[in-house]
Amino acid sequence: MSQLQKLEIHDKLDENGIPAGGTVKGIGLSITWQDGASGKGGDRKVQNGALVEDVLTACLSRMKFHQTSRFSCPENVLVISAIEQAIQWLQNRTDDREKRLVEGTNEA
Repeated sequence: MSQLQKLEIHDKLDENGIPAGGTVKGIGLSITWQDGASGKGGDRKVQNGALVEDVLTACLSRMKFHQTSRFSCPENVLVISAIEQAIQWLQNRTDDREKRLVEGTNEA
């Protein structure tokens, strides 16, 4: 049986149906998601919340830490690989958006 806690998750959309921040809270966990597009070039805005990539990178670091401990196991290797793949897919999405000149905007 899972020992996972119930998280308080609030995702928000703006008036155009575009993801606009939100929060995740639980014991030992508090995430405020990025709200709004980051902008491009000289219009680049300061990041105001976490990106999915930030959270995955934190999870990856923690799993690698566990793998250096007495809790090292084959399952951790698979989890590490899956998180690395998820981060790579997000980078692929960013690369594609940059090629289409829509990265940093709310355009699809």
